[in-house]
Amino acid sequence: MKKKLVVLTGAGISAESGITTFRDSGGLWENHSIEEVATPEGWRKNPNLVLQFYNERRVKSAEAKPNAGHLALVALEKYFDVRIITQNVDGLHEKAGSTNVLHLHGELSKVRSVTNENLIYDIGAKYIEIGDLAEDGGQLRPHIVWFGEMVPMIEPAADLCLNADFFVVIGTSLQVYPAAGLIGYVSDDAPKYIIDPNMPEISNFNQNLTFISETASVGVPQLAQKLNSEFV
Repeated sequence: MKKKLVVLTGAGISAESGITTFRDSGGLWENHSIEEVATPEGWRKNPNLVLQFYNERRVKSAEAKPNAGHLALVALEKYFDVRIITQNVDGLHEKAGSTNVLHLHGELSKVRSVTNENLIYDIGAKYIEIGDLAEDGGQLRPHIVWFGEMVPMIEPAADLCLNADFFVVIGTSLQVYPAAGLIGYVSDDAPKYIIDPNMPEISNFNQNLTFISETASVGVPQLAQKLNSEFV
């Protein structure tokens, strides 16, 4: 039976594929603040702006290509039971070929009814506008977990971490909760690896921790080589 390799990914792994984040530009996304485009309050105040913002991001994500970091995770599936927990909404893990991806913060390619969060549609790179409705008559909104909203997939993610034989963190500052708390569910005995040019502040979790100070496209292939030589 393959050992369970659980991977938590953040914006850093997608940055090398040209996907920018609000942290890249001092808290602004395409000159918009978080409050304007990524909160329930922003949606209530100006839904047209929010829809346009995500329409543009949807197209950019559809055009983006996976990088060597994404592809190295796919290659690891040959030897490990790889489970990816991602904070990213761009779909690049699936595009690369990863087969087990849990999305904590939603997916850009999907929209849902404002009146039924389980009424979800995959629209690819299409635009949605005010007046585009779900079957129940509710306005369609991005299938994104905004700041201030519940993260429904956090419990399944925690279960994966509890059962991890290995745990890898790639391209995330471990500052955004509840995702940042997932490392706390991993066994002290499980080897842990962090791949990031900058070491996150996690002094409480230094048991079996290896830090690889590289970008994802360099560090993930390095880790894959290390795991294959030591544990396969």
